[in-house]
Amino acid sequence: MSKKYFGTDGIRGKVGEAPITPDFLMRLGYAAGKVLVSEQRSHKGDHPAVVIGKDTRISGYMLESALQAGLSAAGVDVLLLGPMPTPAVAYLTRALRAQAGIVISASHNPFEDNGIKFFSGNGTKLPDQTEQAIERELESPLITMSSAQLGKARRINDAAGRYIEFCKSAFPNELDLRGMKIVVDCAHGATYHIAPHVFHELGAEVVAIGNQPDGLNINQDCGSTSPKSLQAAVVEQRADLGVAFDGDGDRLIMVDGSGEIFDGDRLLYVIAKYRQQRGQLKGGMAGTLMTNLGMEHALEKLGIPFARANVGDRYVLALMQERGWQLGGENSGHIICLDRHTTGDGIIAALQVLQALRVAKSSLSEYTSEVRIYPQVLTNIRVSKGFDFRGNAAVQQVVAEAQCDLESSGRVLLRASGTEPVLRVMVEGRDEEPVQRWAETIADAVRQAAVK
Repeated sequence: MSKKYFGTDGIRGKVGEAPITPDFLMRLGYAAGKVLVSEQRSHKGDHPAVVIGKDTRISGYMLESALQAGLSAAGVDVLLLGPMPTPAVAYLTRALRAQAGIVISASHNPFEDNGIKFFSGNGTKLPDQTEQAIERELESPLITMSSAQLGKARRINDAAGRYIEFCKSAFPNELDLRGMKIVVDCAHGATYHIAPHVFHELGAEVVAIGNQPDGLNINQDCGSTSPKSLQAAVVEQRADLGVAFDGDGDRLIMVDGSGEIFDGDRLLYVIAKYRQQRGQLKGGMAGTLMTNLGMEHALEKLGIPFARANVGDRYVLALMQERGWQLGGENSGHIICLDRHTTGDGIIAALQVLQALRVAKSSLSEYTSEVRIYPQVLTNIRVSKGFDFRGNAAVQQVVAEAQCDLESSGRVLLRASGTEPVLRVMVEGRDEEPVQRWAETIADAVRQAAVK
């Protein structure tokens, strides 16, 4: 069964346009309350509880109130965390023994957008069947519980402190960050009052940037999706390195002392290499269709098994669980360490990288010197809705010719966007010239086929 509202990462859209409107969010809160916490009362009179956190977008106030009203109408108590990273909500849902967690965030999108993500009581994203059940419940009328059965709401005032301690627990007690100067870019997002404290309390000298949210500046020319300000600050401050998160704190990129950017692929390599050298790597590592081929080859040299999932951290997690692996992620900076958390967490991932560097007494560039990131060209081509590129002989002929030419030193990937009528063409390989040439040739073939 296809889903009408839920995408690969919850429900997302422009604020004020369906479905991100107050009336829909109230109905969504009611539907989620009915589905997620049905038959959860363990004692007569008890109310199930749902945790709500949000990032720093101005629309979060409005959407939080709407969700709270819907949940209360369904007889669900609400625990309000305020601005809090997405992985913090996953952790606090478990820690507070809530039946579910909700995050109000559009991640790395601009402030005009917002979205809703759900976590189950064990801190993992909801399975498809639960999301489908919520959508079915949305079709039912909202029937408010009797006054005596309405849910209550209260704020968890020490939520930030609880999560800071949780993050610090992911770093070994025998290590610290003394003597390190770290620039921390919080993207004016949900980590603004969390991440600087974590690194400072572990001993680092911290220079915080992107930590003055005003409701409108989240992800604006800062954070993991726009690292130029981090690069400049690291060089200007003569820092050892820099870390940047996205608006909801589940993505990470890092910058070394020279200002060089290290994306999710190379950071995953650091963690995998360190754990393998110490016999702590369980199985292999999961990536996605977009993981750089150079990363795969570097892991192969270390003897580390590697497998690709579809793009999206939920698919990476599913592959990890299927194979019993503990490490996986995306080049965008979603990094999942299942032995540390149930979901991707930018702060915890950064601490895993720092642990490896501290023990090895190495820099990022030195520790990843064996990794050669291959040139990669990604082109987005607008096509008619339902365009069947797999069944088009002309397109498939060009793709076959490209793959034959690149052989094992290159890769061609075509995939349709899940949110717009766009076909994404990706070509990568050891040498830039054939990669660029084949990317343009395939793109031209798609354009010609798509207009016929």
